[in-house]
Amino acid sequence: MATKLIFFTGGVVSSVGKGVTAASVGRLLKARGFEITIQKLDPYLNVDPGTLSPYQHGEVFVLDDGSETDLDLGHYERFCDLHLKKTSTVTTGQVYEEVINRERRGDYLGGTIQVIPHITNEIKRRIDLLTRSTDADIALIEVGGTVGDIEGQPFLEAIRELRNDLGRENTAFVHITWLPYLRATNETKTKPTQHSVRELRSVGILPDMIIARSDFPVEKELAHKIAQFCDVREDAVIPLVTADLLYEIPLVLEQAHVADILLDRLHLEPKQSPKIQGWKTMVAELRRQKPSIKVGLVGKYVELHDAYLSVREALNHAALYYGVDIDLQWISSTDIEKNNGKDLLAGLDAIIVPGGFGSRGVEGKIAAAHYARENQIPYLGLCLGLQVMMIEFARNVLGLKEADSAEFDKLTPDPVIDLMLEQRGLDQMGGTMRLGLYPCHIKPDTKASALYQAEVIQERHRHRYEFNNEYRQRFEENGVVFSGMSPDGILVEMAELKDHPFMMACQFHPEFLSRPNRAHPLFLGFIEAACKIAGFSDQLVNLDFTN
Repeated sequence: MATKLIFFTGGVVSSVGKGVTAASVGRLLKARGFEITIQKLDPYLNVDPGTLSPYQHGEVFVLDDGSETDLDLGHYERFCDLHLKKTSTVTTGQVYEEVINRERRGDYLGGTIQVIPHITNEIKRRIDLLTRSTDADIALIEVGGTVGDIEGQPFLEAIRELRNDLGRENTAFVHITWLPYLRATNETKTKPTQHSVRELRSVGILPDMIIARSDFPVEKELAHKIAQFCDVREDAVIPLVTADLLYEIPLVLEQAHVADILLDRLHLEPKQSPKIQGWKTMVAELRRQKPSIKVGLVGKYVELHDAYLSVREALNHAALYYGVDIDLQWISSTDIEKNNGKDLLAGLDAIIVPGGFGSRGVEGKIAAAHYARENQIPYLGLCLGLQVMMIEFARNVLGLKEADSAEFDKLTPDPVIDLMLEQRGLDQMGGTMRLGLYPCHIKPDTKASALYQAEVIQERHRHRYEFNNEYRQRFEENGVVFSGMSPDGILVEMAELKDHPFMMACQFHPEFLSRPNRAHPLFLGFIEAACKIAGFSDQLVNLDFTN
């Protein structure tokens, strides 16, 4: 059977939730026994989001193969429990780069290069590459941006052509729009949705389903009106009221029979009865009143929570497993620098320092690591979080008062963190870091081995700087255990303190592999340690949501 394609487009405004919606539909299709894959078509001209500021685009999500991708890929993997590859991310920058490279090589035999057909053909080629590289029954493809964006037009043209190429029975179009509410007249307005669909139809795409996002309940008459004016089946107009729980969206769409309507459109029969009881149990547990632990997330982009989206979700996954809630405190590392941090960090049950780049706010992160070590507060450091833990230890335990990372102070006499050898001399920033899945050997009889219950693990990385091995012996002699190493024994992957309830850090990003129904071991250990500090470790449960 040829892979069926479901396209997701957006209208009216951006950030309407296409990524979460596509991920939720994917979850429901998997629950019916289908193999699925997902792809994001991003209209921006950057080759990837790797060089974008988190303020521009939220976190950079890294795949197994080292691809730096949009945060929506994180939604796809978490909701659908997938391990995606570079074929799942396409940007305008990648498309134009490929076409221009081919033109320079003479592949087009002197022809005039045009958006149609050369750019659109390359987009179609990348969609085809996705389907040919997997055994998926159904591929879900999200088109970033909104209908009407000039940069999105080639993508819309390409997916329009695919309906003709593959046949209507093999393609479905889902259009996600926003229904604004006017308080002055107490009305929810459908006209922007009508205009959005009209714009979509002007390029030759007729949606098979409209998911109408709203902050307020949508009356049946409004759904009827949308169906009538947009020429869509009334049962295929799906009101989606803003949910307070992200993981509830698959259940809302299940109640609206979204998966069944789309399968009918694609002439497919479910392979099994929907297996979603585990997901229902998980959502019910999320809604249950539970004891709460106070966790401080110390970062420099805390104003934009999406900059640490996967970290936040991984914390929630672990808390869910143990039957507790997290009172997450978003603490700016630059604010810690201003007042020495003690008042901002006081009263926390645990501290987590996530990854990042650049010198701004680093001293605040070092201060957070210092506070956690001195006060026996559970600490989890991720990537840069490991590096600041090492800098703090060097300064305040080893007496190397000017210790630093070469990233922040190139003249430091004690660069306990230094640029990796293979990173020296590079003249490009994009896609040149140590990226993707790498093995790590776990030292026996350590906290790491107790958590992972494995001798070798695989974790995703995104960094240029590493612990400087010239200092390894001094650290080990003073209580640091390097509990995870690269297979050749050269790169420090994990570190922990002997005489501390839980002070652990890793050079990788475990948050990228956490799932709502399968929490990551490091986050489980961190949350369990926080519960001990909070005084209710005897109340913990071990919940299973895999069924």
